[in-house]
Formats: sequence, structure tokens, C-alpha cells
Amino acid sequence: MSKIIITQTKSQIKCPKRQKDTLLALGLGRIGKHNEVEGTPQVRGMVAKVQHLVQVKEA
Repeated sequence: MSKIIITQTKSQIKCPKRQKDTLLALGLGRIGKHNEVEGTPQVRGMVAKVQHLVQVKEA
């Protein structure tokens, strides 16, 4: 699997609890924080749910 770098670009204020929990599971939580994770189908699905809050780069 390839690595992807996920960076939170927008605030989670006024987001549903499910999206906030998804950000925490991805290792994010505040604007500007980034995390490098494996690009598994599960992680890519999580990113798709919060795509309006994050930016994704291939490592």
C-alpha cells in the first residue's frame, strides 16, 4: 500500500459528531495538523467522508 499524507484545512466546528470522530480516528483534530497513514480502502473511505475538511497528498 502507498502512504498518504492527510492535512486538516478547515475547522470541525458545526460538523456532525460522526465527522469529528472520523477526524480523530485519522489522527487529526485541529487546523494545520497532518498525519501520514497507509492508503488502505478503509482509510480512503474515511477521508471521503471528511473530504471537505482535509487535503490529501500521496507520499
